[in-house]
Amino acid sequence: MSSYFSDIEPLRYDPDAEGLSFRHYDPERQVAGKRLEDQLRFAVAYWHSLVWDGSDPFGGGTFQRPWFPHDTMEQAKAKADAAFEMFRILRAPFFAFHDHDVRPEGDSLQENHRRLNEIADVFEVKMAETGTRLLWGTANLFTHRRFMSGGATNPDPDVFAWSASSVRACLEVTHRLRGENYVLWGGREGYETLLNTDLNRELEQMGRFLSMVVEHKHKIGFEGQILIEPKPQEPTKHQYDYDVATVYGFLKRFGLENEVKLNIEQGHAILAGHSFEHEIALAQTLGVFGSIDMNRNDYQSGWDTDQFPNNVPEVALAYYEILRGGGFGRGGTNFDSKLRRQSLAPEDLIAAHAGAMDVCARGLEAAARMIADDALEGPRRDRYAGWETETARGMLAPDASLADIADRAEASGIDPQPRSGRQEILENIVNRYV
Repeated sequence: MSSYFSDIEPLRYDPDAEGLSFRHYDPERQVAGKRLEDQLRFAVAYWHSLVWDGSDPFGGGTFQRPWFPHDTMEQAKAKADAAFEMFRILRAPFFAFHDHDVRPEGDSLQENHRRLNEIADVFEVKMAETGTRLLWGTANLFTHRRFMSGGATNPDPDVFAWSASSVRACLEVTHRLRGENYVLWGGREGYETLLNTDLNRELEQMGRFLSMVVEHKHKIGFEGQILIEPKPQEPTKHQYDYDVATVYGFLKRFGLENEVKLNIEQGHAILAGHSFEHEIALAQTLGVFGSIDMNRNDYQSGWDTDQFPNNVPEVALAYYEILRGGGFGRGGTNFDSKLRRQSLAPEDLIAAHAGAMDVCARGLEAAARMIADDALEGPRRDRYAGWETETARGMLAPDASLADIADRAEASGIDPQPRSGRQEILENIVNRYV
């Protein structure tokens, strides 16, 4: 094992500890019929935690990690040592990665795939030793300059072919490592100007690409979920996967709504002008909820800041919708979160995750109590109680007509009066739990 975190002991649940510990997250505690670890299914993101160097648009990297600049296989293996040491300290049940995170770029597709499989050999051993599992893998089709016009939507068919080969290799490695999901994030799948864009062609390419991914999943016997991660605006001005509703429309167009689910991120929801709980609730309603990336955005900034979550009320409302929909299946809580560029110490990386895990534990427990107490569902049922009458249900029956409903309304002389939505009272109820 690496010595990067050598002075940090594995974290324990100890609410009274002075040093690093879990103050609220007790993996063994039973919440809503499951261990807290099984409810939350935490995953550590390889990219922000181990690859990002602290750079921003105005300055170079501030982090100096032993495996930087991670352009050799020796450094990739040193990074894997540090990664699994961190997973062990955090007692993280899962991790997630892009192919680009775990192996350096080679001179050819074949070299990229050879290196990815070599690292997968390392992962297999370490996963067996630590018990850490793979929540999901994904191929990076956005960082290299070849992807500046997209992967699946690229006007160059050779880039489309390169992307197909990269996804096949990464999907097969994810399958080999018994990953629970495979994610496609179309960071460059969009356009900057209509002056050089054929919208229909690009959407058709994207739809066919995703269909082929699903076909290959079944061919190799991968039982995990295929997930799309919605994101608006950034980095492409007009993203084809803007939000949950947009992605669902895309899936319906290509007949994939029963094959593909969504990985929803808090920061992306905010960028789309929504709340996290809205995006989760809509995905649940449409039957495409899969997993989440947990983080937070700076509300004073107009971009995706990927900070660690620290707002219990926001997190509680997100987990409320997850629990209300039946909880995670194969999905989980992936920390797509990064340190601030001034947080240089190894301890900062552990503390950030530990604090976030505590916040999520508090949020999920609050959500579970609200559900157990019928705190919100009771008032919700009361609000729609009128629809439980035989007459009201009949208005939605397949044989009902607009004319019949209108005639009945006019004959009965109804005079509907508004009823309070009780929003402030409901907000007060939520605040009692969080």
